[in-house]
Amino acid sequence: MSKSELKPAVVFEQFAKINQIPRPSKREEKMIAYLKEWGENHGLDTKVDETGNVIIRKGATPGMENRKTVILQSHMDMVCDKLVDYEIDFDNDPIKTYIDGEWLTAEGTTLGADDGIGCAMELALLASDDVEHGPIECVFTRDEETGLTGAEGMKAGFMTGDYLINLDSEDEGEIFISCAGGRNTTAKFTMKKVDAPAGLFFLRAQVKGLVGGHSGDDINKQRANAIKLLGRFLYQTINKYEGVRLAQFNSGKLHNAIPRDGMFVIAVPNDVKENVKADWNIFASNVEEEFCVTDTQMVWTMESTDPEPVIESGVARNFIFALQAVDNGIYAICQDPALNGMVETSSNIASIKTTDDSIDILSSQRSNVMSNLDNMCATIGACFRLAGAEVKHSDGYPAWKMRSHSDLQRIVKESYVKLFGKEPIMRGIHAGLECGLFSERYPNLDMVSFGPTLRFVHTPDERLHIPTVQMVWDHLLDVLKQIPEKK
Repeated sequence: MSKSELKPAVVFEQFAKINQIPRPSKREEKMIAYLKEWGENHGLDTKVDETGNVIIRKGATPGMENRKTVILQSHMDMVCDKLVDYEIDFDNDPIKTYIDGEWLTAEGTTLGADDGIGCAMELALLASDDVEHGPIECVFTRDEETGLTGAEGMKAGFMTGDYLINLDSEDEGEIFISCAGGRNTTAKFTMKKVDAPAGLFFLRAQVKGLVGGHSGDDINKQRANAIKLLGRFLYQTINKYEGVRLAQFNSGKLHNAIPRDGMFVIAVPNDVKENVKADWNIFASNVEEEFCVTDTQMVWTMESTDPEPVIESGVARNFIFALQAVDNGIYAICQDPALNGMVETSSNIASIKTTDDSIDILSSQRSNVMSNLDNMCATIGACFRLAGAEVKHSDGYPAWKMRSHSDLQRIVKESYVKLFGKEPIMRGIHAGLECGLFSERYPNLDMVSFGPTLRFVHTPDERLHIPTVQMVWDHLLDVLKQIPEKK
């Protein structure tokens, strides 16, 4: 299959144009300008709010003017991650895509289908002259990935529709009707770097090639977390040998991704350096066995490196003990049978960065039950506070609660059955969708979320299942035809 054969062509043409536009989270200015110019050039009512969200309105096709207004919503930013040895400037360079069987993916970087493909569907619909629909509002929010800034900053009244279809989901055939709320917890160990004692040998250790993934939607897959693995080895090592010193620990990049790689530098007594190397190899073998289903491409290295200042021993020890102790992964499963065993509460240690005077830790907590979200944040915070760190919690974002009586859910489900001869899965998602924030500001808004199948989002392995784009497009167009008239 060539790119010219991708179907539906109107959607993939828009997606190709979007991937020429740099749009890292918090730096979406070029995308905002593109959308504003695009809407105005097509003669459509286009507005940008003070936060940077863009709305483009299109009137109904003849005969459907009295239908209820539908909002279609996607986020314009993308997670920018790349392979360690791949060169790209995400602020200026385009995303280079290629076809791999039935999948569209990118060369060495995230693909940007999260949520560029949703934006592409909106633009394709706005550009069409052969699709039946009532009044529509296409909304493009900014900075969904790193703080939900666009949805948080949107004022009541910016959107005026009756129904909202969020196009930021990743499994065709699954209709999402609720989502988790979330908060970030940061911990800072203040420390000093000191000269290493004499007689120590420096080692640099690295693990890479982990699958990683989205820290909400993929947390149930129980993939390896690079930070937890490295912390585990350090805990084992400092308890086995006297005089081990930590110089660096760096892993992870994004608050909403499971870290795929990481490294540390330690100094060990000369007489045990070979023992530590042997321990590393044994540890790597054991971990590969533990994660033989989820993470099959792990790469472990340990090599000598140049001496450097080390972290004062008391702080380093407390930091390593905290990494061993802190919760990571699934904490609770939803009790509501309608949510079919979905993860309710979880935590992910997302990134650690060592500077000259601190060790900075970022973690994210999620839950569909806000009291349990508070409890999870308190649990993570208590662990780091006991170790002597300064802890802060972000304000976070709310959960989107399932609506028990929803006209839109019924319409979407009936349309799917009619088109594909099977029932879709109606479920919640253990990730943050902007619907949670919309539900606070627009309490009467009836919402669902669906989209084509994506895999390995937030990683350089991100890929889009091409056949599902046509399915979602057909489903979306049919839903628009079934929207009822205003009463």
